[in-house]
Parts: sequence; C-alpha cells; structure tokens
Amino acid sequence: MKVVTNQKLIERNKKIGQYTSIGSLVILLAGLFFSFQNAPYAVAVAFSALLAGFILSQVGIYFGARWGRSPRPDEVLTASLKGLEEKYSLYHYVTSVSHLLIGPAGIWVLIPYPVKGTITYDENKKRWKHKGGSIYLKIFAQEGMGRPDMDIENEVSEASKYIQKVTESQPILPIQAALVFINEKITIDAANAPAPTLAANKLKDFFRKRAKEQPASMEIIKNLQAILPKDSITV
Repeated sequence: MKVVTNQKLIERNKKIGQYTSIGSLVILLAGLFFSFQNAPYAVAVAFSALLAGFILSQVGIYFGARWGRSPRPDEVLTASLKGLEEKYSLYHYVTSVSHLLIGPAGIWVLIPYPVKGTITYDENKKRWKHKGGSIYLKIFAQEGMGRPDMDIENEVSEASKYIQKVTESQPILPIQAALVFINEKITIDAANAPAPTLAANKLKDFFRKRAKEQPASMEIIKNLQAILPKDSITV
C-alpha cells in the first residue's frame, strides 16, 4: 500500500495547537489577575480575558487532539490498513478530504472518530447513539460523535468535487464513505447504518472482502492514482 501524507500540514497544525494552548493559558491567568483588581475596568477586562482564553483553549484542544496527540487519526488508519497490496493508495491531508483510500475496493473516504464506549444505529429513527465515554471529554475535548450523517454527505461531496476537478470529468467510480472508530475501547452495533461503521482493527479485512465481492475497475483506479500526488512511502 502506498501512503501519501502531508507532513507540512501536520507539523503546522501541531504548532498551532501548541501555541494556542499556551496563549490561552496566559490570557486566562491575566484574566484571573484582573479579577482581583479594584480598578473600574478590571471586571470588564477580566471577563473579556476569560472568554477569549476559553475560546482559544478550545482551538488548542481541537488542533491538539487531531495533530498533536500520537497516535494521530492518520497514524491509526495507516497502521490498520498496513499489509494491503500495493494497488491501494492512502492519502492523508493531500486532497479536499482528510483521508482518502483508492484501490481494488474502489474510492473511499475514511472518517475517523476517537470516541470510546458503545455505538449503535437506530434504523427506524435513522440516528446514531453513543453511550459511555467521558462527558468531560465530549464537551471540553471535542470527542463526541457529532453528526455522522452530515459528515458522510459533506465528505463524499467534497471528494467528488475534487476528483471531478483533477480528472477533468473523465469517468470515475462512485465515492463511498466508511466511519472508522479509532479508539480500541469501542463496541459497535450498526449493521444497518447508511455507511460501513466499524472499528479500525476491522478495516483491512473489510476492504479485502469488499474487493473480492465488488471489485472496482482497475483501469479507472490506475488512471486516478496517476493523477493524484505520488510522493509516498510503501508499508
């Protein structure tokens, strides 16, 4: 399997996470300092600083969780797919979507989630449910599921636009999405979900089985791989 990763983006976003986290701490401390002052403007300054510090801390948490903490989502996905044949190409942060897999199983957008606990899908209500995990992490560390249905729609749409652009409208395969839970402490009951929903350690077997049951046109796959970035490593 060939892997193409935008290391410059990862390093840049890692630094953003570090700098914003440090900046938020400085601002929060400044706000705390002003809260003890008797000056007429002290309360307003303290409140503004605390608000700004909180917002900046959330930015730091967002960037830190995705690019500053190892293993990162891209590292987990790469490790989970290690061993796939060289006909596959995995792209991290080099297209309009974060993670794109192209090979004998077709064109797939991989959407990782770091949550732990139990994931179920209610087919009647068309809704995912997440039980377990830390409420603190869901609120402050931004590790909730969010809206997988919207994630699927947005990611597939972005990937479709990107591929249509780079191929200049040459025929392509349907673009599909897979929801991948990268935390080892996860239980999934979502067989009827609108997109494959599985743990990271099941990912390689899923694509091997998919390639056998619904093989993609390798002519289209090779043409697309020839156009996309090629600065890769083989794992």
